[in-house]
Amino acid sequence: MKKSLFTIVLILFSIVSFGAKILIPMDETEQENHLKAYGIAYNVLVKQYKVNWLLNYKGGSFVFDQVQEFENECKIRGVSYEVIPEAKYTKILEEIADPDVNMDIIQLEKPPKIAVYTPDGKLPWDDAVTMVLTYAEIPFEKVYDDELLDDKLVKYDWLHLHHEDFTGQYGKFYAAYNTAEWYINDKKKNEDMAKKHGFSKVSQLKLAVSKKIKDFVIGGGYLFAMCSATDSYDIALAAEGTDICGAMFDGDSTNPNAQSDLDYSKSLAFKDFNLVTNPYEYEYSDIDMTQVRRVPFNADYFTLFTFSAKFDPIPSMLCQNHTTTIKGFMGQTTSFRSSLIKSSTTILGDNKSVGEARYIHGDLGKGTWTFYGGHDPEDFQHQVGDPPTDLNLHPNSPGYRLILNNVLFPAAKKKPQKT
Repeated sequence: MKKSLFTIVLILFSIVSFGAKILIPMDETEQENHLKAYGIAYNVLVKQYKVNWLLNYKGGSFVFDQVQEFENECKIRGVSYEVIPEAKYTKILEEIADPDVNMDIIQLEKPPKIAVYTPDGKLPWDDAVTMVLTYAEIPFEKVYDDELLDDKLVKYDWLHLHHEDFTGQYGKFYAAYNTAEWYINDKKKNEDMAKKHGFSKVSQLKLAVSKKIKDFVIGGGYLFAMCSATDSYDIALAAEGTDICGAMFDGDSTNPNAQSDLDYSKSLAFKDFNLVTNPYEYEYSDIDMTQVRRVPFNADYFTLFTFSAKFDPIPSMLCQNHTTTIKGFMGQTTSFRSSLIKSSTTILGDNKSVGEARYIHGDLGKGTWTFYGGHDPEDFQHQVGDPPTDLNLHPNSPGYRLILNNVLFPAAKKKPQKT
């Protein structure tokens, strides 16, 4: 066993350089600003230095070469750090290498190029991902239907889907907001975009966009979606070839056979779901549990799964945090009914007591996708028109950390495949 441990340590030594290091702890007691720490790690990668992500060591800490510029950035951004000598880092490596300890090292090599699918001036929703990227000082570019249909996604490594309705039903806001100026404008913009690209219906446009996104993932892209961009995306894929939209959305009636026409093999995460075709009901299907979960504010939590860092590095990366218990938060799509999740999907976080998953992940072709239920991790019940969250008040948010885990995940060095 000692000989084996020594061999593992030597392997770990081979992927790190020595000399003084900057350690950014990510546990609950030592880190003053967890969210901006991710921005520091990203900036180090931009400067063409490697970052070692110490999975499950002090909450998923970051280590990189001691450079004065990086120290200065930590101080400016309020990120807690420690300069450690070679001998101390060697001891950390030995601790991580112990086969009985659930830790590992993942080397981050290249900053992913990030795109956010969202129109300019999107109303009425602010977006948790764009807010946290801005707060962490991680650069991103906006793309929308023009860019996707022109195959511009190949420029990017990671794509986030803003709060979008990929079914062409405008979020099913018709009953409450069809006379609101923002709703009328949004509907017209989407109809104009569909016409521009040769589609007679917005649902046809969004299906074409959805298929471009799916091709992006199959080709090796990383997809992340929250709130209504999760289930509406999967529903749009499954509904290819049928009409699930009422007349107020696309000018003609829903196909009476729409439910039986669904092809669940085309969706990423969900199976056997039933559509909600009533245009006055604020729901797409029975995937989402917002209307039925009945979980009070003070009891709304979900739990992250614990994965083996050495054998399941991807879900381990996505679940790095300083706590395994995350405050619940609602959205147009709050959570996913566990019984409707495909067996090929990995559940990263759930609330078993009510039969819902909150955070799920899967592979598709050479890429991956991650769905995260809810609108804003620090706003329990965000309403239309509410002001955006001030992340200066939530620098240690474990719910927002899950988003940033996904942002850094594509930077990880790919391990050789087993043969």
